[in-house]
Amino acid sequence: MPVNPLLPEELLHFIWQHRLFRQQALFTTNGDPVRVLCPGIYNHHDGPDFSHASIHIGTTRWVGNVELHVRSSDWYRHFHHHNPKYANIILHVVFLDDKENKPFPAPCLELQQHVSKLMLRHYSALKNNADFIPCAGLASRVPPLHWMAWEERLLADRWELKMEQWQQWLLQSRFNWDEVCYLVLAEAFGLSQNTAPMLQLAQSLPWKLLLRYRHDLVLTEALLFGQAGMLACDNPDAYTQELQRQYTWLAHKHQLTPLPGSVWKWLRIRPSSFPAMRIAQLATLLHHYPRLFATLLDMTTLSGLQEIFFVAPSPYWQTHYRLSSSEKPATATIGKQGVNSIIINAILPLLFFYGKVCHSWYRRQLALEWLLQLPAEDNKVMKEWKKIGIYPHNALESQGLLHLKKYYCNEKKCLQCAVGARLMMKEGIAV
Repeated sequence: MPVNPLLPEELLHFIWQHRLFRQQALFTTNGDPVRVLCPGIYNHHDGPDFSHASIHIGTTRWVGNVELHVRSSDWYRHFHHHNPKYANIILHVVFLDDKENKPFPAPCLELQQHVSKLMLRHYSALKNNADFIPCAGLASRVPPLHWMAWEERLLADRWELKMEQWQQWLLQSRFNWDEVCYLVLAEAFGLSQNTAPMLQLAQSLPWKLLLRYRHDLVLTEALLFGQAGMLACDNPDAYTQELQRQYTWLAHKHQLTPLPGSVWKWLRIRPSSFPAMRIAQLATLLHHYPRLFATLLDMTTLSGLQEIFFVAPSPYWQTHYRLSSSEKPATATIGKQGVNSIIINAILPLLFFYGKVCHSWYRRQLALEWLLQLPAEDNKVMKEWKKIGIYPHNALESQGLLHLKKYYCNEKKCLQCAVGARLMMKEGIAV
């Protein structure tokens, strides 16, 4: 029987690790009986695939390393016969033995006849499924408790990714939490479409410089809009001319270089979420709360935290959604959904990060409690999850699902997903 061309080594590793093969009547290619007591610990680094395995071969119990290949000839193809790290393996596990009588330093076990053909077909179907997620028709069958545990793990991974970047900012700022908060907040205000340029804007405009002029909202807006490259517009109105005048003076005084205006995205965005509106809202927030991070730390209730972000921008933005425009926006303040999005994606992870750095269990626990109190996000991705029967009940679950979709489902990492692995193991029962 030829090797299934869709059987990658990662699947063989998964089958061995979870013992998804028939345990009875196992023999080496030399005819010695084999009993797997422990498949070993998976090695993610260089060297044999599994260590500390316990295998009975013939009448002897062996403890040591196990190497896996789809074909036994891969041993030579990968030059393991020249690598001393593979000199002391106790078992060579393969899907198909095609070694053609070439010698090996250890007994060889062929698994082809002991693996469920149904599982192989199921794996192939997952990898070739073009639906929203590979297991779209099966995911809702996984027990809720299994989902809950996996979503908590996904949230931890999602926040760890954020905190890796924030750790760098914290070190670069010499542990200035106000500056880190400024960068985190600016990035969050960019929404998904303008996250990168908003962060560029904040990084081009030092927090300490912005803090010097925060008492004057006009100067704060002049600095932000000037650095954003949005003041070079045709037929500027009186307010825009004032911002231009103030920014010209400030840029010369502090040797500032603005971003090119072309970095901003405006298409397919609601006017209330235009980058100009978001910058105006950010300016007002920084104007009202010059020590915003300390204010965040003082909050003891979720409602109090939310209230901080319901700030109305300057009067100009009550009748404009971009500089020198004549159209009136539907609303100038951030809506409840927008506020919750900022809190979920930026503020609560930041407060958790602060608790982690300062070894404060209270700060970390409070951030998680507030996340559980917030409703699940309502976006395109969540709507697709609901279509296949997965309903997030709070922000923790929706954050986990967002991470799952981006880093597992989109990349077809089914074997590394707790849900995908469970579905695969159920298919591995019948041989």
